Amino acid sequence: MANAAVKKGNLVSGHHHHDHEHHHDNHYSDIQARVKALETLLTEKGLIDPKAIDAIVETYETKVGPRNGAKVVAKAWVDAEFAQWLERDATAAIASLGYTGRQGEHMRAVFNSEDTHNMVVCTLCSCYPWSVLGLPPVWYKAPAYRSRAVMDPRGVLAEFGVTLPEHTKLRVWDSTAELRYLVIPMRPSGTENLNEAQLADLVTRDSMIGTGLARSSKVTA
Repeated sequence: MANAAVKKGNLVSGHHHHDHEHHHDNHYSDIQARVKALETLLTEKGLIDPKAIDAIVETYETKVGPRNGAKVVAKAWVDAEFAQWLERDATAAIASLGYTGRQGEHMRAVFNSEDTHNMVVCTLCSCYPWSVLGLPPVWYKAPAYRSRAVMDPRGVLAEFGVTLPEHTKLRVWDSTAELRYLVIPMRPSGTENLNEAQLADLVTRDSMIGTGLARSSKVTA
């Protein structure tokens, strides 16, 4: 089984957790309960439509945010200078494309290769780069993912349908309130003739978290 290490900051190995701020999620459960109660009340009064709310959440979770990240990845695939900049200073490189804001001010890009696969988790809450990936999926915030991604990353990947070669080293990065990560998946083979926009269509949200791979050029749906 390939080695898997939890990474924090500049490749600090092991399961060492120093205190870092997660104040924005300290009372998440309480807030979630209050929001749900308010939603129920407003629904009963006919003031909101739950289906409309679900549609809005779905849009931000899977379309708006992830498309920003997909454009970053596609540009890195076609522009070597941008890729180098992204690796050196992801915050500035991403901001140059207009993607900045809360939950994404300080970024680091980690690049997948034949030898290394990167995966992101927030072990203490749900820190996530909203500016490039939109809203975090429910499973990303779940205790099961937050613990198992560290203890059994290959098992978690298998549940997402990803099986890596045994020689591939896994690196698990712990997202914090101070630093968020963007995984740059490997460019699929056979995409040499695709333009940047077409390449962006191959980049999925999960591939930028590390729980998936970029789509094959033959599968764009």
